[in-house]
Amino acid sequence: MDNSRPGTLYLCATPIGNLGDITARVLETLEKADLIAAEDTRNTMRLLNHFGIRRPLTSYHEHNKYEKAEELLQHLRRGGSIALVTDAGTPAISDPGEVLAALCLEEGIPVTSLPGACALITALTMSGMSARRFCFEGFLPQEKKERRHILDQLREEERTMILYEAPHRLRETLAVLEETLGGSRRITLCRELTKLHEEAIPTTLEGAASLYTEKDPRGEYVLVIAGRDPEEKQRASEASYREMDLEAHMALYEGQGLSRKEAMRRVAADRGLRRRDVYQALLQAGETDGSLCDQ
Repeated sequence: MDNSRPGTLYLCATPIGNLGDITARVLETLEKADLIAAEDTRNTMRLLNHFGIRRPLTSYHEHNKYEKAEELLQHLRRGGSIALVTDAGTPAISDPGEVLAALCLEEGIPVTSLPGACALITALTMSGMSARRFCFEGFLPQEKKERRHILDQLREEERTMILYEAPHRLRETLAVLEETLGGSRRITLCRELTKLHEEAIPTTLEGAASLYTEKDPRGEYVLVIAGRDPEEKQRASEASYREMDLEAHMALYEGQGLSRKEAMRRVAADRGLRRRDVYQALLQAGETDGSLCDQ
């Protein structure tokens, strides 16, 4: 251990099921690290025993992530190296490792990530959904107000969405997603990734909800959900604005402090019209004068 400079925090990806997915670099790092910090030391001990690795092991998890972080930082400040592992997959992804990594970076302590298994990427690539643009939401919040806030945002999300869910909460989550996004929205349910009973089920949210009415969910799930179709979103937006009086639509934007010219431009875009068409309609209704006709 070199006390003259801080040690390095290694974020080590571990298998999400199949032990063959661990990398040679991760194994080498685990063998050389001064200390291994694990989300669940029992799970990690089984992994280490499988590969014949004997190194000091300590716990670092959701319930001690702040107080234990200081102890780990002291170890790093003294020049010791730490290999951080989660139960499965890449640390800091829906994992308390993000706290320790952030604190290290704030202090100038080196942090490096050793790539490997990651459930969200594994699920995305086998889902059949668009992978060009996607967003990861992890586990939906259990607190109802916070969860509703997230769901309201996801309702308009056009990117492919990826969520994690535990089997005992899957039915409730599918029900709320169907209510929020609509039963026809496409979803691929990925479960038991890289394991013997790995499965990817492409269906709709309605189909997914009905799938588990009689059978119990088993294994950890990754939900890959299609984003909202931009064209459908535009059509729905235009339809909703057409139900609003043109004058009220203008007042909506002018009430936000926009000029009449800019409000007219926004209204035209919302309704799928030309700005001149909006101007002419307002002129006929006596809601504007001719001063904007050529602008």
